[in-house]
Amino acid sequence: MTRPEHLRPAGVALFPRRIGLKILDRYMVAELIGPFNFGLSAFTAIIAATNILAIGRLVSEEHAPLLAAVVYFLWQVPEIVVTVMPMAMLLGTLLAMQRLSGDSEVTALGAGGVGLVRAVTPVLVVGLAISFVVLLLQETLVPYANDQAVYLREQTIRRVGPYGGGSQTVITGLPGGGEQVTFFRGYDAPAQELLNVTIITYGADKRPQLIVMSDRGRFEAPTWTFQNAREYRFEADGSTDYSEEPTVRVDVGEKPSELQQRATDNNRETMSRSQIREIIASGQLSPHELRAYQTTYEGKLARPFASFVFTLIAIPFGIRPARGGGTGLGFGLAVAIAFVYFVIASVCAAVVTGLPGGYAMSAAGAWAPNVIFIAIGAALLRRAARY
Repeated sequence: MTRPEHLRPAGVALFPRRIGLKILDRYMVAELIGPFNFGLSAFTAIIAATNILAIGRLVSEEHAPLLAAVVYFLWQVPEIVVTVMPMAMLLGTLLAMQRLSGDSEVTALGAGGVGLVRAVTPVLVVGLAISFVVLLLQETLVPYANDQAVYLREQTIRRVGPYGGGSQTVITGLPGGGEQVTFFRGYDAPAQELLNVTIITYGADKRPQLIVMSDRGRFEAPTWTFQNAREYRFEADGSTDYSEEPTVRVDVGEKPSELQQRATDNNRETMSRSQIREIIASGQLSPHELRAYQTTYEGKLARPFASFVFTLIAIPFGIRPARGGGTGLGFGLAVAIAFVYFVIASVCAAVVTGLPGGYAMSAAGAWAPNVIFIAIGAALLRRAARY
């Protein structure tokens, strides 16, 4: 039962603990915002500097238009930001906890009856929220930005066909010693369609025998179907036959998964999880390639949660008393922790890719760094909470 107002001692608020904890939550988050923004800016600037140097070489050596080079850099920024956000969370937590510990505020909270775990819970919640933000950006904005960057680099800067100059496929060794060359102006990955296609079949004498032209061709396993195709046949006597066909099925030499890999410079890391899932489901990968794609697929889900993992492990490191601390120590410690994490992640991915086993093995390799660091962070936090 609540004590009546006239019987409650003066200055004692109703439910003071609840109100105090809400203030504490806001205070802890506010302490984190500044160091996090500093870390995000610092790490972004470091990685961006390397990209800027590469863009400078494009302008000076390949005579790329300056404006196009700048836009190309801007399309790379989303991937840079997604990469550095977990490290920014790591550095931000280290600096925030160092400040609170150095000013004895952590000790004061303990004296006031607020345990360390409860005090840092808002920081952990922010770390988990940042993980979901990173995952969302990785699966939506980053793949689109990467596609735009590749298109701009190849079409405007290097002035070649779309997707790394790979706007053609070639099949050699046709019956009679000929070959077939397929040219296309674009590839619509979600629809698995080639756009503005011209297929030329050459004989052994290198003279064209057949030309097929179509505005659009869709992949219908095991080959491609072209709609409203126009055919030109060149006979041996020099005559030409022209015909229009509603549909023509032609093997162009590559399947959608191969085109998708070329569209992203054969780099699984630049693909979204949905794109990787499509390639896995295509059934066109060798067992080794399948394991590599499965590991990358799980890794792109596990890696964003490094933000939470780094937050957890940074808290006990941040509150440890250290001489000559400050931003320099925090920055060096953040780089060291991130380096160890990504080395372990790379080793685990390489090991499971070469081992026999199913999808579970790939998932285990991708999530192993998070599990290891969460275990270490939880043990260190539990130990720090006892003192």
